[in-house]
Amino acid sequence: MKFKILIITILSIVLTACGNDTLPKPAAHLRLEYPKADYKKLEAGFPFTFEKNELATEIKARTIGTDSGSYGIDLMYPALKGTIYLTYKPINNNKERLLTLLKDAQGFTQEHTVKADEIAEQLYENKERKVYGMFYEVGGNAASQSQFYVTDSTSHFLTGSLYFYAKPNFDSILPAAKYLQKDIQHIMETVKWK
Repeated sequence: MKFKILIITILSIVLTACGNDTLPKPAAHLRLEYPKADYKKLEAGFPFTFEKNELATEIKARTIGTDSGSYGIDLMYPALKGTIYLTYKPINNNKERLLTLLKDAQGFTQEHTVKADEIAEQLYENKERKVYGMFYEVGGNAASQSQFYVTDSTSHFLTGSLYFYAKPNFDSILPAAKYLQKDIQHIMETVKWK
């Protein structure tokens, strides 16, 4: 009889001691902190200037094909494992050339619709500096998360796109993509034509 009471007491204690409900762990989020952007004017003999983030430690300028006056500038961010590729092409008051460049820039963004969850467009206009353009934020596992173009509609056309040195995984690169999108928008806001 004492043995039965002892067993019942032990079982009661064990069963009531484990009465706490199991709670799921909260979702973990990667916390990446990047330094505050420090912008400096980049003036490298191009027909335009803009301010770039000092975090872009490597800058490569290149000529593009046989197209006279066309340039490429690569703003590399080794700490973020990404690059903003800029391409400049003169328009020379040629409306057909402007329409072709606009069509190419918009078509390039639309090529990402296969992998993109969404493409958000943001119009940019600064009449005082004669800078008109569009910023595209590409959501999802697309190769490029941000693209843009700016022009004065008569002489200058500048496009840019952001790429990372990694297989596209939007969740993993989102903090860096958001940081560099601000740099792209700053480039658009500070472009001055010569």
